[in-house]
Amino acid sequence: MLTLGFYRFWMRTRLRRWYWSAIRPGGHPLEYVGDPVEKLLGFLFAVVVLAFYIGIVNLILMFASFSLFQDNFAAYATSLVGVIPLWFFAQYRARRYILARTRWRGLRFGLEPGAWGYAWRAVLHWTVTLLSIGLLLPRMTFWLEKYKTDRTFFGTARMEQGGKWTMLYPAMKPMFLALGIALVGGGAIYAENIPLGAGICLFATFIGLYGLVYYRVESLRRLTETKRINGVSFTLSPSAFRVLMIYVLGTLLASAAVFIPFMVFGFLLLLIQSADILTEMGLEDVIAPVAGLGRYAIIGLSVMIYFTIFLLWSALTNVFITLPVIRHYFSTLTLAPASATSDIRQRPRDEFAEAEGFADALDVGASL
Repeated sequence: MLTLGFYRFWMRTRLRRWYWSAIRPGGHPLEYVGDPVEKLLGFLFAVVVLAFYIGIVNLILMFASFSLFQDNFAAYATSLVGVIPLWFFAQYRARRYILARTRWRGLRFGLEPGAWGYAWRAVLHWTVTLLSIGLLLPRMTFWLEKYKTDRTFFGTARMEQGGKWTMLYPAMKPMFLALGIALVGGGAIYAENIPLGAGICLFATFIGLYGLVYYRVESLRRLTETKRINGVSFTLSPSAFRVLMIYVLGTLLASAAVFIPFMVFGFLLLLIQSADILTEMGLEDVIAPVAGLGRYAIIGLSVMIYFTIFLLWSALTNVFITLPVIRHYFSTLTLAPASATSDIRQRPRDEFAEAEGFADALDVGASL
């Protein structure tokens, strides 16, 4: 807050160093050696590029849209579609930077350049998945993961993604179950038994939400167990139900913590906009001490509470969600045989000066 957001590059670096040092495959801790200055410069570079895109490209699109259609909808739609490849491009580059700044047993990880190749593949796979109404989701998950895994290095050793995309279909069982229950509910509604149909559809929704978590956890397990690097295999056995409970309970705890400052913030906004409404509600005694501070003091207090809500939410989601999820995943990870990594040699340092600037500017989940 005091640095107007610029400290977040140092904050992210310190958080990663802390998390990485607590993750210890085979008993050896990971090490994160990223530089916050790299992140700052990469972000500024990305902002310049995106500013050009937003300022120049969108101006051209707007001109063409008004010239051809006398409306700006086509320009906005085209601009949105044009950002989607950049989103995947930024994801891959963020992964490349994080791996390049991660070490284990003194050896660097790495990822080959290939961000644009990943971007067009991701767009194509997403298009096919949407056209198949989600039935080809395992195909997309497998091939995008394989593209990244087959370009990943630990020292001089290249990682390989084995298996077939059809092996991920069992991870969709809860989704198929939810679809079947939803069809039964739709049949009940069609038969004009609306209360029963609505109840069945609501139950199907809960099954479907669990199914999304189950698919993510189970597909990760299956993909991890078919990876190989220099003869080393991996075993991962997380629980989808436990991951879901961590998210649900963590969100409830974090929400409960920010509820009171959120209510105070709403009260102050109402006081700024219309104190008469609070008076009509019989809250004269409550608003009198606050109203005496003056309008500008109340606005300043509102701003402080507004940022306090975000600070609490960010800190508590790390405590109640991020940390427990990471701990659960890595407590179930084993390497066999770990001794096979002893003959792997160091790889050259990937300078990668732009760091993860595009991921940070586009907000594609590159915090950790």
